Amino acid sequence: VGSKGGTLYCLDAASGKPKWKYATDGEIMGGATYARDGKTGKLAKILVGSYDNRVHCLNADTGKKLWVYETDNYVNGTPAVAGDNIAFGGCDGVLHLVSIAPGKKVKSVEIGDYIAASAAVVGSRAYVGHYGNELISVDLSLGRILWRYKSRQPFFSSPAVDADSVVIGSRDKSVHRVDRSTGKGRWTFATRGEVDSSPVICDGKVVVGSGDGRLYLLSLATGRKLWSYEIGEAVSSSPAVDSGTVVIGADDGCLYAFK
Repeated sequence: VGSKGGTLYCLDAASGKPKWKYATDGEIMGGATYARDGKTGKLAKILVGSYDNRVHCLNADTGKKLWVYETDNYVNGTPAVAGDNIAFGGCDGVLHLVSIAPGKKVKSVEIGDYIAASAAVVGSRAYVGHYGNELISVDLSLGRILWRYKSRQPFFSSPAVDADSVVIGSRDKSVHRVDRSTGKGRWTFATRGEVDSSPVICDGKVVVGSGDGRLYLLSLATGRKLWSYEIGEAVSSSPAVDSGTVVIGADDGCLYAFK
């Protein structure tokens, strides 16, 4: 887990005791991700972006730096693992594709505006929203944009992707479902606040928080509200779902669990 103080911490999951820590030169606003060893399948590397304009790759066991990849501006989101590479954007307005092993540039795609969120990668396709009010689909093998979907306000949410759909929150106070192949809108669901929370698709449903202080469960097919719970303070973090339980943190300083 990273911190606004610029330090990445590795904790023992059972006890919470620190195992190692690693300092960057800027705030860590996005999550860390991991890559496994191609031969053994063992968790081998941790990757994290920082406001020092870099992505850092560390040894998962020791926290020792393996390589650093530098960009031209802040790296806000979580790098997405795409085979032997990672895909990520930042405030330089570029979607970067970087090799995990040597940490070298593979491709870059000019987006033209800040990318505050994380990309979702399925196969050779990346899906990411940006500050220019667009959700885009990028072919990573060709290095080009396939389609663009417009919103009235920027995207700070990261998309959820299934076989047919891309679902994402927008600062236009809505949740959007978009056709994964064509980029055409399927439905929007209006909340009363900005939706920076990143949705989760599960069991034909969408779980997402909103700046209006509510957690929503929506039908993936229709966008109809199935239920909502009013927490009262903004819900800008993203839900986790496991075994029928939804867990999410809110701006009131509490962690909530729902069945």
